[in-house]
Amino acid sequence: MAKPRSPIAPATHAAVPAAIDAIEVAYDRILRQLGEDPRRDGLRKTPERVAKSLRYLTKGYHQDVNKVLNGALFSVAYDEMVIVRDIEVFSLCEHHLLPFFGRCHVAYLPRRKVIGLSKIPRLVDVFAHRLQVQERLTTQIAQTIMEKVRPQGVGVIIEARHLCMIMRGVEKQNSVAVTSAMLGVFRDSAQTRQEFLNLVRSRQTA
Repeated sequence: MAKPRSPIAPATHAAVPAAIDAIEVAYDRILRQLGEDPRRDGLRKTPERVAKSLRYLTKGYHQDVNKVLNGALFSVAYDEMVIVRDIEVFSLCEHHLLPFFGRCHVAYLPRRKVIGLSKIPRLVDVFAHRLQVQERLTTQIAQTIMEKVRPQGVGVIIEARHLCMIMRGVEKQNSVAVTSAMLGVFRDSAQTRQEFLNLVRSRQTA
């Protein structure tokens, strides 16, 4: 059985020469299949724009977590909960290539070291800028912090709206998907987990 790839390992993709962009060619064909004329004024540069957009929205495949964190770990005599909440999340659902978006809340209980606060949103973006499902995105963020920071525990909650539910399918405009990943003391201690949940809820009721 093949060994599963670490969630923090960047995927390898062959570079496409700018002169022959396969994504542009594919979207030219898609527009034709939809019954459109890719040569009309409004659509003439659409394949090029879509290609650039998709490469930006999936740039996380080419980002190295170690470089993003850039050694921003600091020895601090602090063992209380650190929480960064309301991190904006934008990603593409891998099932329909439609966006899902919302907020991510991350907490960890340090063990002799803390990470620079700005690195946590950047880490979230690395995994959000890939084709995703919300459940895996939540787990990847938690597992990476656990592996790189080695805290006593990590908690991650994502609340998101999915356009594949809002625009098509069940067409429920007000539905919100909530996923969580609790590792270490956040899984083992009900008190720690509850403190995290209370801190997240305090934002919602403020």
